[in-house]
Amino acid sequence: MADKMRATIFLEPGRIVLGEKPIPHIGPLDALVRITTTTICGTDVHILKGEYPVASGLTIGHEPVGVIEKLGSAVLGYEEGQRVIAGAITPSGWSNASLDGCHSQCGRDGPHGFKPLGGWRFGNTIDGAQAEYLLVPDAMANLAPIPDGLTDEQVLMCPDILSTGFGGAEAGKIRIGDTVAVFAQGPIGLCATAGARAMGAAEIIAVESLPARAAISRKMGADHVVDFTHEDPVSEIMRITRGRGVDVAIEALGRQQTFEWALRCLRPGGTLSSLGVYSEDLRIPLDAFAAGLGDHRIVTTLCPGGKERMRRLMAAVAGGRVDTAALVTHHFGLDDIETAYDLFAHQRDGVLKVAIRP
Repeated sequence: MADKMRATIFLEPGRIVLGEKPIPHIGPLDALVRITTTTICGTDVHILKGEYPVASGLTIGHEPVGVIEKLGSAVLGYEEGQRVIAGAITPSGWSNASLDGCHSQCGRDGPHGFKPLGGWRFGNTIDGAQAEYLLVPDAMANLAPIPDGLTDEQVLMCPDILSTGFGGAEAGKIRIGDTVAVFAQGPIGLCATAGARAMGAAEIIAVESLPARAAISRKMGADHVVDFTHEDPVSEIMRITRGRGVDVAIEALGRQQTFEWALRCLRPGGTLSSLGVYSEDLRIPLDAFAAGLGDHRIVTTLCPGGKERMRRLMAAVAGGRVDTAALVTHHFGLDDIETAYDLFAHQRDGVLKVAIRP
């Protein structure tokens, strides 16, 4: 095996390039995975724009599909050559957060307290997946074998987008018979729509203006699609629900406007499940919040990770409970990663998700 690999490297805001790096050396609990397919996430675009700070020289990307190239000396239960995925969130399995069931916030305790988003390491605090090889830490907690018969593209959404979207539905505690509104039908919003349907929502209202995304939204489970460029979404949702409001509103864009709409369309005692990555302070309107007395719940979610979460999501895919194939709209080689970023960051040509193959 060569000593060097190609990798997508963040240099400074506005500049992500394809460069060369040493292939990682693994420790006893790690695994080296040869990447066969990965993708670009909206969070990577936040990094590109400088809206989320990471170190210069970091390899970007957190959605790996690949083959085990090498195992650490203490890793048991896996074998080299096995097809695997790892979640965007890689809990250690032994931190306080992990043992308390909050795997996504698996920070390491220290004199300055808990590090938020600690479970998100790929492309954040360690080198990520948009490369030829990836070091997976705590491999026994994070590597999930891909079931026979599933392609890379069928499981490509599991590490982040599907886990996040489903996580938003789960955090909202959707019950059988609920009415749910999902604000924005990008990849995460589409997976939230699918998650709401899987959890038993009786009526799902998607808010989206792009016709292509509206069409996919209906395939993923939306009963109504409200175009916010033609009508006030809160008024239309109230009309659809006969003035009752929705049981759960899922915000999947990360904007002040969509957050407010989600809050305003809730029934009394309803839940706002927030999935968006916000790049500026949020304001909570006094009237929509009922001055703090409306029995509302506002919950946030960082996508659950770990091998058991990945196993469950792949089982849902294998069982035909969710089909994310329509989300992959473009394909690139790793050599064309800068072109892929330009397309994805500017949302041209109907792009939803891109498949990147080294």
